[in-house]
Amino acid sequence: MGAACRYVIGVDFDNTLVSYDALLQSLARQRGWLPDGTNPSKKEIRDFIRRLPEGEQQWQRLQAVAYGPRIAEAQLADGVEEFFECCKRRPAKVYIVSHKTEFANYDESGTNLRTAALAWMADHRFFAPDGFGLTPEAVYFGATRQEKLAHIEALGCTHFIDDLEETFLEDRFPRGVEKILYAPQRPGDAPPGVRMAESWGQIVAYVFGADV
Repeated sequence: MGAACRYVIGVDFDNTLVSYDALLQSLARQRGWLPDGTNPSKKEIRDFIRRLPEGEQQWQRLQAVAYGPRIAEAQLADGVEEFFECCKRRPAKVYIVSHKTEFANYDESGTNLRTAALAWMADHRFFAPDGFGLTPEAVYFGATRQEKLAHIEALGCTHFIDDLEETFLEDRFPRGVEKILYAPQRPGDAPPGVRMAESWGQIVAYVFGADV
């Protein structure tokens, strides 16, 4: 199917396909860092925790718990299922390409982050033939951002979707790949050469246009 694919779509994992907002809220409240009744985004939680004593380390510890031993409680981002349904209806090859080390510096549980991510994907039917139709072999992890960029280039992606604009601002980001920034809670404009999408529905429209 590869040679016939008009669309070869690379997708980031953390905070793009998987949403940690509710989980991070719960973990922060358990530690007494957030008042009940508030629903801040991941960025708002991060900014608040970083203002605490040893805030950066506290934030890294919290994130390590969410990405590792508690990842099963993270949620599928709204609209992802519809995106994969669109991909299955046309010749679209999808790869998940994630900047993710095997272990987090501040995770005392020693959870393998890559194994945990794959288990989460399996639980959410990414690898089921009647689900999203991917295989574990379609998932690529990079220990560094440069390794992630190398995967995007080697896979021949026509589009790449990521929640971090830093990915697209890298000098070594492959040329000719359409850049789509997934930014459901971000005001303002996208960097030059990057299309900003507030939802997965918008991403579907950007990628497939009249083919939807």
